Amino acid sequence: MRKALVVVDYTVDFVAENGALTCGKSGQVIEESIVRLTNEFIANNDLVVFSVDLHEENNPFHPETKLFPPHNILHSLGRELYGKLKPVYENNKESIIWMDKTRYSSFAGTNLLQLLRERHIEEVHIIGVCTDICVLHTAVDAYNLGFSIVIHEDAVASFNEVGHKWALDHFKNTLGANVLIK
Repeated sequence: MRKALVVVDYTVDFVAENGALTCGKSGQVIEESIVRLTNEFIANNDLVVFSVDLHEENNPFHPETKLFPPHNILHSLGRELYGKLKPVYENNKESIIWMDKTRYSSFAGTNLLQLLRERHIEEVHIIGVCTDICVLHTAVDAYNLGFSIVIHEDAVASFNEVGHKWALDHFKNTLGANVLIK
């Protein structure tokens, strides 16, 4: 079965201690797993997509403007990849597809579906942050589009522990995802 890895929003604003909308420690402790999985998928010549939140400063039309503080602003330090994932990308740009997204789901308004279909991908592994927001919405869309879903529990995190646990249960019991515990 052909598979792909979608790394969702693992940026400074979502992970660093001083990030604008940070998961903080819970996002930082998954760094090694994020890097390990990314390197494994690259080594296996599987599709790797970095799906990265993109916002324009003071955009009154974006729905998140009313819900969250400004984050992942175009050309800001907060939008850069966090920690050890940044050099992985810089050293493997030819093996990783960078995909800007402006909504929670990595499928909304992007060409992710096209990339997966043209490569005959059947199984989508989703890692990153936030478990109960962007990872969840990406997984729901993957489910609705007929993909098998794999969530790596040691490579997802949220700033909301209750939401994180709820999403893990939802992945498994509602979306039929394979939730891997390492």
